Amino acid sequence: MADAVANTSPTLADGRLLLRPWCDADAADLHAAVRESVASVGRWLPWCRDDYGMAQAMAWTTHCRETWQSGTQFAFAARDASSGDLLGGCGLNQLNLPHRSANLGYWVRASRQGHGIATAAARLVARFGFAELGLIRIEIVTLPGNHASRRVAEKLGAAFEGMARHRLWAWDRAHDAALYALIPADLAQPAAAQKAAMSS
Repeated sequence: MADAVANTSPTLADGRLLLRPWCDADAADLHAAVRESVASVGRWLPWCRDDYGMAQAMAWTTHCRETWQSGTQFAFAARDASSGDLLGGCGLNQLNLPHRSANLGYWVRASRQGHGIATAAARLVARFGFAELGLIRIEIVTLPGNHASRRVAEKLGAAFEGMARHRLWAWDRAHDAALYALIPADLAQPAAAQKAAMSS
């Protein structure tokens, strides 16, 4: 299934957000979003640093195009459906095709945090993973102190499965991590629950 999807360039939308695969034209907006977000996003994601330059942004969009084509990663730029402003990113990586699982990651630029964007984007990408890639399990792995990321996982309906020892490697050392998991049934929530998650 992933090989077939790799030959497409889907757009995911919910009326508020527009998600599509990263392309080179996104690099300048990505660079600006990262540079404004070092104090918040960079606290949890080591690639978000104050020396992040256009070369890194271009390398990321190139990497995303190549991994999309190879079916090894499906990363989306998240934009405001009305203004077109870049809001952040969301995607599926670390695909385990024999067991139909993947990791779900997300981030939102500093100026747009706290408006439910990560939850909405993650829901769209998780549905894409289940419906288009045939996944049966999606994991969300985050540092224990990253409460914003953990709240997103909870709002999605992901089950907390425990603290995984030395699950993440960042800043040149191992870290324990909070492990959440989604299965397709977790996204089959009533409309009221989905609306609440979108507004939080």
